[in-house]
Amino acid sequence: MESTSSVTSTPEPTTRWPAARIALTGFFALDGFLFAGWVVRIPEIKAQVHASPALLGLALLCVSAGAVAAMGPVGRLCVRHGNHAVTVAASLLLCASVALPPLTHSVLALGLVLLLFGAGYGAMNVGINSAAVDFVRAAERPVMPSFHAAYSLGGLLGATLGGLLAPVLTPTQHLGLLAVGGLAVTAWAGRVLLRHEVPHAAAPAGAASAPGSAPGVALLVVLLGVVALCDAYGEGAMADWGALHLRQDLHASSAIAATGFAVYSLTMTIGRLSGTRLVERFGPTKLLVAGAAVASVGMVAAAVSPSLPLALAGFLLVGLGLANIFPLAIDRAGSLRGPRGVATASTLGFGGMVAGPPIIGFLAQGLGLPLALLSVALLIALAGVSALVVRAKA
Repeated sequence: MESTSSVTSTPEPTTRWPAARIALTGFFALDGFLFAGWVVRIPEIKAQVHASPALLGLALLCVSAGAVAAMGPVGRLCVRHGNHAVTVAASLLLCASVALPPLTHSVLALGLVLLLFGAGYGAMNVGINSAAVDFVRAAERPVMPSFHAAYSLGGLLGATLGGLLAPVLTPTQHLGLLAVGGLAVTAWAGRVLLRHEVPHAAAPAGAASAPGSAPGVALLVVLLGVVALCDAYGEGAMADWGALHLRQDLHASSAIAATGFAVYSLTMTIGRLSGTRLVERFGPTKLLVAGAAVASVGMVAAAVSPSLPLALAGFLLVGLGLANIFPLAIDRAGSLRGPRGVATASTLGFGGMVAGPPIIGFLAQGLGLPLALLSVALLIALAGVSALVVRAKA
């Protein structure tokens, strides 16, 4: 619990926290919205810079490199300057950099711009998740999944709007408008966050202030990072290989293949929206383990079933199962070591999303895509086991 002095000179929490929650939810949604807006314009930008598939892959890898490079230092900045200030600064960088890719005319320039964009994206993720951990502790409710639901909804909206605008706006116009709109959201939400700082809760503050004082805390954070990694491996696989599996191995039409990923995305969003109530009823560990079990079963069905309806049902289960694993892992890591814990777990998790698609591609080359996708089921099961280990050692 927070000390009495931390609240005596400030308004009552009931008047402060809703405003902070709305603003923080806006930042989560903005994060997903901007990233999705960039993703839908990749084909046009690829043509603009005359990139081969291999060179485009290297340029896109710069997003991941920038994000991973930023996450550790940003965790330290959060400790020094506060989560809300870092979130606002990261959002400014992300909004400004999203407009830059269509202004480039070479693969090298695109890669350099994407390093900056990735740094903004990684910094934003550490900032908003660290701020959300503070909010969860202060509010004493497990609302972290609802923040990640906002990210998912923002991504869905960004992708949908991008698809609608693609025929009528150039990438420069589209991403420029996203940057301007994002800066407007940042100006509004940033003022709210900076004016309504949610106080640090005692549990995470104690752990974060003396990271090495509790035996095994660092190991627990790494294990939670492994949970996030396994989840992100599955999310990356579904994004990059799911539709191709339906199209190539089950001979689905392009529309049905796209529907499969939409079903997965929608059920993940629904799972996150219901995450708070599920955590309150069953507890985070049970939800993590149950989610891993459901997602593993769904992935096996989606990967090896010869039936298209059963495979689509598998996609549905994967979305529901994965929905709350990453948010809860990040929340727990933050409660143990504050922003540094968030940065560590986020870095490992992002590594899983980066490594997953190429690993599956390598496995698919030798074993075929259905068997390669079984690696997702295996790692998701590992996430459930790791969650149990964390609970036993905590």
